[in-house]
Amino acid sequence: MTLTPDLLERAAALKPRLIFADGGAPVVSEAARRLEAAGFPAPLLVGGPGMVPTKDDRLPAIAQRLRERHPDRVRDGIDALDQASDPLRFGAGLVALNEADGCIGGLNGASGDVLRAALWAFGPADGIERVSSAFYIRTADRILTLSDCAINPEPSIAVLAGIAMAAARDRTRLIGDQPRVAFLSYATGQSADGPAVERVRQALARFRALCPDVLADGPLQGDAALVPEAARQKAPASPVAGKANVLIFPDLNAGNITFRLLKVLGGLRCLGPLLQGLARPMTGLSRGAGTDDIVEMAALVALQRGQSTRQGGV
Repeated sequence: MTLTPDLLERAAALKPRLIFADGGAPVVSEAARRLEAAGFPAPLLVGGPGMVPTKDDRLPAIAQRLRERHPDRVRDGIDALDQASDPLRFGAGLVALNEADGCIGGLNGASGDVLRAALWAFGPADGIERVSSAFYIRTADRILTLSDCAINPEPSIAVLAGIAMAAARDRTRLIGDQPRVAFLSYATGQSADGPAVERVRQALARFRALCPDVLADGPLQGDAALVPEAARQKAPASPVAGKANVLIFPDLNAGNITFRLLKVLGGLRCLGPLLQGLARPMTGLSRGAGTDDIVEMAALVALQRGQSTRQGGV
C-alpha cells in the first residue's frame, strides 16, 4: 500500500524528469521500470556500469556551475569535469540547470554525500537556514510528518523554526492536506519550565511570525499532540492538540529515537528520510531500501518540484 492512494498518480501527472544516481543497482532499475509502468517518463539512470556521464553534452555546463559556486573546491577545468562526473554531483547539476526535476541517490553510500552534492549545486531554499529531513509514517488513522530525524543534532531556535517551515511547506503538496504543526517537548503549555521548554516556545513564536497562516502550537507532549482525549485535558484551547500531523522534535536525539521505535515496535509504513528545505528536489535513500520504498520516494521528490521551483533560491 502506498503512503496515499493517489500518490503515484499525482506525481506521474507532473511528468517529472527524474535521475537515479544508483542506476547500477538492480533494485533501482526495477523501481525505474515500476515508475514507467505508472506513467512516469523514463528516469535517467547513472552511476552503474556503462552509466558514467563522462560523454554527456551537459557535463561542461555542470562543471562550470560547480566551479562558479565553489571555486575553492576546484583546482582547474579538468578537475571540474572530473568532479561533475560523479553521479551525485552530475544529478544535482542537472537539477540545478533545470535539465531535471529531481535526483534520488545514496542507496549504497552516506546520506551526507547526497546533501553535500545538493548544497554544492543549488543550496537551500529562500528563508531556510539549514536543510533538514522528514519521515512520513502511516498510522491507523493518519499520515504523520516527523522532522527532523536525520540531520540537525541540536538545532537553534531559528533552525528549529526553519525545520517546521520546510515540513509545513512540503505537507500539502506531498500528502494533499493542510499542515497542523506540533512543536514537541516534555511539557505541554505552561505545565513545566526550563531552558529546553523555553527554546521550543521561542521556536514556535518565530515560526508563527514566518508562517502566520499555518496552524501550530507548542510546547506539546506527544499524547497531547496526537490523542484527542489527552488534548482536551492538557491543551483544550489548542488549535493543533489531538490532531497534529506535523511533529517537530526539539533535537535529533528525540526525533531519531522516536522514528526508529515507531518503525520497529509499531510496524508502521514509513518513508524517509526525505530532504526538505532545498531550493530544488534531491534526496537520499535509506540503506536497504526496497523497490516499493524507492518508487514512493521518487514520487515524493517529484511532488516537491513545483514548490521548490516557486521558491527559487538557485
